[in-house]
Amino acid sequence: MTTRTEEVEIEGVRLLATLTPGGAAGLLALHGSNEGGTAELARSVGESCDATSLVFTQPGVVRPVHIPSPRMAVEHCALLREFLTQVTVVVSLHGHMRPTAPSSVFLGGGNRRAAHLVAAELDVLRPEFEAVTDLDEIPVSLRGLHPRNPVNLTRGGGVQLELPLTARTRRTRWAPGLPDDPPRSVVDALAKGVEALAAMTGR
Repeated sequence: MTTRTEEVEIEGVRLLATLTPGGAAGLLALHGSNEGGTAELARSVGESCDATSLVFTQPGVVRPVHIPSPRMAVEHCALLREFLTQVTVVVSLHGHMRPTAPSSVFLGGGNRRAAHLVAAELDVLRPEFEAVTDLDEIPVSLRGLHPRNPVNLTRGGGVQLELPLTARTRRTRWAPGLPDDPPRSVVDALAKGVEALAAMTGR
């Protein structure tokens, strides 16, 4: 199957959804234009380990609007409904800018076993980045536990991965129209984590 796109409108905001079919593990980037590097990371990891990816962007928009994940509901987008039906477990990629946690990669989401599996593969990124799985150590707004959050709507639930800027892009500042370039070490470690999830589901 080939990559497909769908134009959707959520709360008056126009977005482009791009689905690249693959295996039973999925990569999701709900805020590809807001949280630099997450779109490119989803695509790169998906290609590396034959995972399904779904990326939302706001092409050509200088000031993208951030829509909270639980409000990007499945009824808005046919490709999101398809993605959530096709994949068994998902890693939803987000970016954080917490000045007190510049090297912390927070692993939230409802599937805690999956979070620990992914964290084990991300451990190779130490000491540059630290994987944090203890929900008590993850800021409440970054935990990804809302029942309407797409990360929790697949059959196996998923992991909400909140990455600091340096784990998402090697660029020092944002410029409109230029793609981000995620660090290869992060792409490789995350691909292994997604492969572990695929093995967990038996597909």
